[in-house]
Amino acid sequence: MTWIRVIEEEEAGRDLSEVYREAGASRGSVANILKAHSLNPLVMRAHLALYRELMFGRSELTRAEREVIAVAVSVVNHCHY
Repeated sequence: MTWIRVIEEEEAGRDLSEVYREAGASRGSVANILKAHSLNPLVMRAHLALYRELMFGRSELTRAEREVIAVAVSVVNHCHY
């Protein structure tokens, strides 16, 4: 869980609820890293779009290679997420 104040799904207004639905559509839940942006739904939507493009957009890298890079960066940054 984040130390940043977040707006939970049941407390979300219309715009944020819309982004939460979009973010949770494929997984069934919204990741805490996205909820950290809940005070600014436009930023959350941009983060989600960036993630989807990096991980699923056209690339010479496979999905597995992209995940390995993400894990390596997290290790270097001491990020347990």
